[in-house]
Amino acid sequence: MSHKLTLSRKESTLTDTADTAAESRTTAQAAAASRKMTSREKKWIVYDVGNSAFVLLSTAVVPIYTNSLLKAAGETNIVSTWGYAQTIASLVIAVLMPLLGSIADVQGMKVKFFTGFFLTGVVMCCAMALPLGWLAFLIVCVLATIGLNGSLTFYDSMLVDTTSNERMDRISSHGYAWGYIGSTVPFIVCIALIFGGPALFGWSTVACTRASFVITAVWWAAFTIPLLTSYKQVHYRATAAQTGEAIRGTFAELGSTFRAIRRNKPLWMFMIAFFFYIDAVNTVISMSTSYGTQLGIDSTQLVVALLVTQFVAFPSAIIYGKLAGRFGAKTMITVAVVAYMCIVFFAAFFLRSALEFWILAILVGMFQGGIQALSRSYYGKIIPKDHANEYYGFYDIFGKSASIFGSFMVATVTSITGNPSLGVLSIGVLLVLALVFLVLQKDPMKA
Repeated sequence: MSHKLTLSRKESTLTDTADTAAESRTTAQAAAASRKMTSREKKWIVYDVGNSAFVLLSTAVVPIYTNSLLKAAGETNIVSTWGYAQTIASLVIAVLMPLLGSIADVQGMKVKFFTGFFLTGVVMCCAMALPLGWLAFLIVCVLATIGLNGSLTFYDSMLVDTTSNERMDRISSHGYAWGYIGSTVPFIVCIALIFGGPALFGWSTVACTRASFVITAVWWAAFTIPLLTSYKQVHYRATAAQTGEAIRGTFAELGSTFRAIRRNKPLWMFMIAFFFYIDAVNTVISMSTSYGTQLGIDSTQLVVALLVTQFVAFPSAIIYGKLAGRFGAKTMITVAVVAYMCIVFFAAFFLRSALEFWILAILVGMFQGGIQALSRSYYGKIIPKDHANEYYGFYDIFGKSASIFGSFMVATVTSITGNPSLGVLSIGVLLVLALVFLVLQKDPMKA
């Protein structure tokens, strides 16, 4: 009896020790997640401030400018034309990124690829200011978009080199948050120039719009410098001395990585869910202004409403990061998917005037940054760090090929039916599928 009692006490002591250790780890993780941001983390965040200026301009001003070029040429369907242009840009990125991402996992290569795509985006953004016809302008715009999205793939993978697992949700959320609020500075300057330039400087509205492309490019370049001068690739699969061998084995490595993703059921389930829900998110972002234009909403109302979205998205993204620390990233992603289902339903059935567009813009701002930021950080926590760029290449395949499908689907349904509302409503199917896979996926962070 005494022997059994002694064993029981030992088991109890071991259990208490394990519980204490688990509590200590949780406390340490919470402390690590809440401490002040490092200089490297801040400089990584700053790139979001730079590139988001082009994202905002592309969402609000570029579709309206494209519409004016199309009307001048006798074309009328901005939703279909813009949708197909976005589809082409997404397709190129989806094809290139896994291959280049695998090569970029070699020591020192990630920043080189990032720089190349970033410079392509900035130069093409400036080229958009040239007096071009609608087709030439769309080609240049597609190249600028490829430069942006290519740089973002490498930028996203830099997150694993910049911070720890415990801090990824917070840092990623701050990136999107400061990107939203920071992008409003050059955007307000550009909008003031477009609306006030003709009276103040005697320039035409077209000339002021073209000048806004140059202003945005300069802003983008200026806020990229801190990242370029501070970034250090910590995780890599091969050293610089093994570059040739690593490049030769790239295709075999890609096949091996894809098989590893397929075997990792929680990761694979998340990737499928991500494919469907990010499709909806990106399509709503890229098509919102063209959809509003098609409905006849005044361009001034569209631009101001989208500016409000940025201000709403700033605190919302930060709050989302904090909520992820309490409830988990996957839970908050699921909440955002349900919210987007409501947003798509509202856009399809109730969006008919500027007031409804304002409501839509506020709703999107509440969830857009959160779902993007947490997707990026959640993925970064469940993949091998030394193959981060390669895995983010596949992440980009799923993200950009989803964008291909979404924008193409909206454009095609709109073309066939002549009803843009039905095109928007089709996005809801993708969100339902995403929700199913998220519910079925077992969260590896809670294992």
